[in-house]
Amino acid sequence: MYGLFSPFSRFTLDSPGLARHNTCGQLAGFSRPERKNMKTVRAIALLALICCPLLPSAAEPVTVALRDHGRALLNPGMGWTMHFYSNLTEHYGSKLEPSDTLEWFEGCSVVYLRLPWAFLEPSEGDFRWSLVDTPAQRWISRGKKVAFRFTTSENWLEYATPRWVEQAGAKMVRYTFPGGPAPDGAAADPVFDDPVYLAKLRNFLRAAGERYNGNPDVAFIDVGTFGLWGEGHTLMTQRLKPEENERLARIHIDLHKEYFPDTQLVISDDVIGPETPGDDFPLMRYCRERGISLRDDSILVQPGEKAYFHAELARAFWPELPVVLEHEHYGNTRKSGSWNGETLLRSVEEYHASYLSIHWWPEIEWRENVETIRAVNRRLGYRIVIPELTFPAGIVPGVPFEISIRAGNAGVAPPYRDLFPAYTLTDERGGIAGVLVDETLNFRRLPVGPAGRTPLTKHVSRLTLDARAPAVKPGRYTLSVSVGRRDGNPEIALPYDGGDSRNRIPVGSIEILKEPR
Repeated sequence: MYGLFSPFSRFTLDSPGLARHNTCGQLAGFSRPERKNMKTVRAIALLALICCPLLPSAAEPVTVALRDHGRALLNPGMGWTMHFYSNLTEHYGSKLEPSDTLEWFEGCSVVYLRLPWAFLEPSEGDFRWSLVDTPAQRWISRGKKVAFRFTTSENWLEYATPRWVEQAGAKMVRYTFPGGPAPDGAAADPVFDDPVYLAKLRNFLRAAGERYNGNPDVAFIDVGTFGLWGEGHTLMTQRLKPEENERLARIHIDLHKEYFPDTQLVISDDVIGPETPGDDFPLMRYCRERGISLRDDSILVQPGEKAYFHAELARAFWPELPVVLEHEHYGNTRKSGSWNGETLLRSVEEYHASYLSIHWWPEIEWRENVETIRAVNRRLGYRIVIPELTFPAGIVPGVPFEISIRAGNAGVAPPYRDLFPAYTLTDERGGIAGVLVDETLNFRRLPVGPAGRTPLTKHVSRLTLDARAPAVKPGRYTLSVSVGRRDGNPEIALPYDGGDSRNRIPVGSIEILKEPR
């Protein structure tokens, strides 16, 4: 099938087409003159092998080893998220120059904008989208993403829900933080199922959905219109009973699902109680069934064993949905003594997190935690590795051949998108002469394992360069491997040096032959 000297046929003088051997090593099944002729053929073939060194080299497959460079990867669906607005517009992007999108903070892929509704619609129908679009476009112009949370309850702001909503007839609850309801409280919370409030909120979410639903530049949106800081709890505001908290949370979950049906939504674990133990809750099942994932906003608020509480809950989410982690304001943890880099890394492992926050002035967090951040980057999200690849030294258009690889995911989470290996042939000028995609291997389904013990899968791609492919001339071409869409478009970076601007990694050269040698 492949020809006598093809890369996947092993030329032997004992081939059935030439001779058959008996147990004494004599040629059997032929008459004496035939055996004499066959001996002559064998001698000629042996001489050809000795005198033509190109033939055996063309017949032998090439195996290459690729070494992970260990650096951060900027890939879709994962990375550090910069709290440009952390409720207050001053925190923590206000000191950044307009050109600074944290290229120097290794692994930062998302700008996160968490703002009160009142800032974005100060009067009814008067939307101030430039407040979010300006920083968003800075990151997007660098190929990065944006994420949002729109809140309606803030203890530091009297009206996180715009005051005009109350003036339109919506009921509000005054409270004192953290004591609870108080007629003369400094802050006003909405009654979260008040019909006027919900009607006005619907209009806002509808306008936001028209801009951001299904937007490919949006990484995720929090369900953030219920509870203090958008975290889904009322422990320090209205002090609602758990069953009432859950009933109201479902209303806001459904609102977000209605207006952002094509965007990844996430919800804070605090909605079922910041420290409530357990791995299964009806409300979280309700979210998971609707494709809404989990975020934990409370990593390292407390030290030691209380650094986080819901890693077990994350087990129900991470196999199919990306998990988001937010550590406590870094400066606060430093003062309280709860900051611990090893604990932060362990939370990434146990939650199988895809995203992690930069929740402080970024230059300080980076400077004081470089090694922790780099360790996180080697595990956060997914990290597709192909440590070994074997390919033929030569191929013939129209004739099937094989490429075998060992592949794995060295991260803690799946990529949550279909990804396939592609093999690209380029000529000496970099022109693409052939693209071959193997759709039988989906990297999305690769298992993850502990740090330093990546499960590797051996896979053989059976490929054919179509004989009618355009401008495929005999000669030597560079073979590159990439990972991406079914059409061969690379979508993710691989952890190897030497790749081109499209994340294609050259692995060697391959000869295109007119016919099998």
